[in-house]
Amino acid sequence: MDRRGSGWKLRRSHALAVTLIALIAPAVLTGAACGTSDEGASGDGSSESAADGASVDVHVDAGVSPTKDASVANAQLDGDTAVDASRGFDAGASVVQHHNHATRDGFYLDPALTKSSVATTLRLWATWPITGPTYAAPLFVDGAIGGKDAVIVATEQNTVYAFDANGSDTIWKTPPLGTPVPLAKLMADPGCGNIDPLGVTGTPYVDLRSRTIYLDAMTTPDDGTTQKHLVFALSLDDGSVRKGWPVDLDGALGAAPIPFHSNLQNQRGALALVDGILYVPFGGHAGDCGDYHGWLVGVDVQNPTNVHGWATPASKGGAWAVAGVSSDGVSMYMTTGNTAGASTDASDWAGGEAVVRFGRGPIFSGAAADFFAPANWPDLDFQDLDLGGSAAVLADVPGATPSALIVALGKDGNVYLIDRNKLGGVGHQVASVHVATYVINGAATVFRTPAGTFVTFRIESGTGVVCPNGQTGNVLTVKIGATNPPTITPVWCSDRGDLSPPIASASSSNGADALVWAIGGVGLYAYDGETGTPVFTGGTQSDMHGYVHYFQTPIIAKGRVYVAGGDHVYAYAP
Repeated sequence: MDRRGSGWKLRRSHALAVTLIALIAPAVLTGAACGTSDEGASGDGSSESAADGASVDVHVDAGVSPTKDASVANAQLDGDTAVDASRGFDAGASVVQHHNHATRDGFYLDPALTKSSVATTLRLWATWPITGPTYAAPLFVDGAIGGKDAVIVATEQNTVYAFDANGSDTIWKTPPLGTPVPLAKLMADPGCGNIDPLGVTGTPYVDLRSRTIYLDAMTTPDDGTTQKHLVFALSLDDGSVRKGWPVDLDGALGAAPIPFHSNLQNQRGALALVDGILYVPFGGHAGDCGDYHGWLVGVDVQNPTNVHGWATPASKGGAWAVAGVSSDGVSMYMTTGNTAGASTDASDWAGGEAVVRFGRGPIFSGAAADFFAPANWPDLDFQDLDLGGSAAVLADVPGATPSALIVALGKDGNVYLIDRNKLGGVGHQVASVHVATYVINGAATVFRTPAGTFVTFRIESGTGVVCPNGQTGNVLTVKIGATNPPTITPVWCSDRGDLSPPIASASSSNGADALVWAIGGVGLYAYDGETGTPVFTGGTQSDMHGYVHYFQTPIIAKGRVYVAGGDHVYAYAP
């Protein structure tokens, strides 16, 4: 939001740590409407209104046999998957959360996807019809529903699907988890929001131990007059609502010092489950409308009446990032956007333009060691150049000092490296480089090869990007140097200007066949991870029917790449 002349004042009197504890009476849906969260990152989303997609027959190429040996799939290059709450046992190739790991690195290990196989034999293998629009990324469970592999997709119609990943069947489909909110009824202010209807937007979380899918849905029982964010727990086996759920967040948090108002808040970021607490981030609606706050809500999954929340002391400060909250298995990290104030004093920080570290709960200490904000955060506020357009991504860089890092990406075109052991408060980044002359947003991916550690991310526009060798394109890769302090060097840009947030894959644990994947237009694209050389250039233009939302990110499981489109789910396989 550009607040020049807006007259907003920063709320300096608020304490930095606001912990809200409330008891909720267990609620069960009885035909009430479930809602949505809006997509626009502090006004940076393009306006759109998507109608229901037409259903077509499932297409499956029966001649393809998926890779069955997935014991190494989804491991990070250093083999550390312990940060994922559901992976203390053999989860196989399951993709249970946005960007595959709690670190939000978006990295997949899959031996079937070599550069050669992708370049010569990858093609569209199957499609499944859905009723969209769809903003949440698809998920995958390995043999977890009656022995079947399943693709899980949640849509803005508040419907969740489980498809047989190896055939044409729909294993189950929920009835609408309440009625989504029509865009015209979202808020009284015209121009607020850009998703129609507004239902499930943030990517759900699948807990394999309890066989439960967690998600947030925005709902209305009366055509938008009443709007509620409801947090659901669904059975992985049949999609039914677990006893004691959903949780009504207005009822849980509405009486707190900073009340939670569903109609003002947008649940765009992916959910995370860490140490028994489900974390749900919130920003506002596209257009920066109303007195929303950046929120991180924690729900105790063993006792869903136990709800905690932290809100930015200043107004606005939304948690916009589609990758949501990241974690190292102990702490949670969330990025925030512009706050509503005209302060010119960088020491007068009140929760915005920051990476904030939380303890279990969530609890924020307020100490400088537990947050980072750029020294020019008042200017970022003033110009609507949010740090919160992308999530914090955790990266370990062997040989660097420090080696345990947070990668933060700003709408100001900067990449920031932050010491994960001591965030340092205002202006204490380890390194920062201005790499783009336009907005960085979406979700980044981190991968490692023998050549080093790389970070790839999306710039909103295909023009004005600072690319090496005269390249242009809106997906940019930088290399983090293993030095003291670490360095940031741009190494390649994509050859297209319309790509979605990327992911990365490798065929072996040493980083061989490193590929970067993204969706562009109506096709899937893959690039050599170290050089940016195009490897797969979208297939045929008829592969994808209709629009794929530009914050949508693919996933990889058992040798296939899955994409959730507006009215279909697509699977590519070599």
